[in-house]
Amino acid sequence: MKTKIILIAVIVLVCACTANRTQIQYELNPDAGPASPYPDVSFAVISDLHVYDHSLGITGAAFEKAMSSDRKLLPESIELLEYAINDIIASGVSFVLISGDVTKDGELINHQITAEKLGAFTNAGIAAFVVPGNHDVNCPDAFSYEGENKKPVPTVSAEEFSQIYGDFGYNSALMRDDDSLSYVAEPVEGLWILGIDSCRHKENTAETGAIVGGKISQKTADWIALVLRTAADRNKAVMAIMHHGVVEHWKGQSKLHPDYLVDDFIRFGEFLASWNVRLVFTGHYHAQDITLAQFGGKRIYDVETGSLVTAPCPIRYAEIKDNVITFRTETIVDKLRPGTDFAQNAKAFVKRTVMLEAISVLKKYKVSDRDAEYIAEAVGEAFDAHYAGDEDTELKPPFDKSKLNLWGRFIYSQQKYALDGLWVDLPPADNNVSFSLWP
Repeated sequence: MKTKIILIAVIVLVCACTANRTQIQYELNPDAGPASPYPDVSFAVISDLHVYDHSLGITGAAFEKAMSSDRKLLPESIELLEYAINDIIASGVSFVLISGDVTKDGELINHQITAEKLGAFTNAGIAAFVVPGNHDVNCPDAFSYEGENKKPVPTVSAEEFSQIYGDFGYNSALMRDDDSLSYVAEPVEGLWILGIDSCRHKENTAETGAIVGGKISQKTADWIALVLRTAADRNKAVMAIMHHGVVEHWKGQSKLHPDYLVDDFIRFGEFLASWNVRLVFTGHYHAQDITLAQFGGKRIYDVETGSLVTAPCPIRYAEIKDNVITFRTETIVDKLRPGTDFAQNAKAFVKRTVMLEAISVLKKYKVSDRDAEYIAEAVGEAFDAHYAGDEDTELKPPFDKSKLNLWGRFIYSQQKYALDGLWVDLPPADNNVSFSLWP
């Protein structure tokens, strides 16, 4: 009887949760004709800048704790951004896309510094377009660090974000969404940039912290449909930029890390593709990766750009000519301080922070120290390969399960899908590749 009561309670709870979750309705366009041709243009993409000013503290136990649980080169963030800006300006591109997480955790001072640095693009006659990431708006994790203590510092509201980055998409927007920080801009004749705010900053509280996952509201979905309908009527080609992914970047990502894909990502990707959006530029996962999804006769490429503060610190360059897009990648971790061991140490730091996170999770499952270290080494290698892009399974280090005890082998078997998936590069290539955007 007791078991039956518990079962009924569980069913009621599940039904209640399902009822409270309203599925977003996306306006598909199954009758869309061929996509409007993309104009010839060159541009650059950078993502996840995570700018952090030293005045907030770069020493002490509290800051070291923050660093040890992350994979970001925070002390070098401004230096890396300045190098990237100079490299991009020298390239002669027409515009730059920046797909969110422009600050460490939404600190006002870091936003102000980022906007000031991005002003170099404006001075050089290069348009830049910014959308927010989950670390940028109404962020309760904005702190300064001193010794063993951290204390809250001012963050920014959605309105303040649009004001600070007014020169980077918002002031020149052709259309803006009333329900989010989404907007449309036209950097060159015939090409619309659809900046999508996929973040849930309205829901952030001191108790929940900054919500990592992304979601599109019904109002924003309706606004995006209006934008795409208008673009089609005016024969404008559209590319989108947003923080969260719309296509899985490795088989199993939606299982292990669903918060790095926008909620209901398959339907949202189909929605964009149905309106002939061929390209969506994303970030968030800190990996350099391009993946493709196809929906009937329509396709969409999720072009994720790795973090500027996570080795190898990439800049993505793109050129469209005759409806063929060509990507090339520049990594700057090995260029920032030539003649030093900075690049080597930066790559080792990223791998070690990934391993520490893996060890922490494994210890929760009571995996022995020895087994946790051995599995974590494999996890570090897998993420290192995925962050760099163009993963090569022939370079995957061998893993000897016989070195694990019985429990370690069981836990490893449950997570093996992730280690295998991270090593498989889903098509197309990630760093240097060309493909057609037509028809």
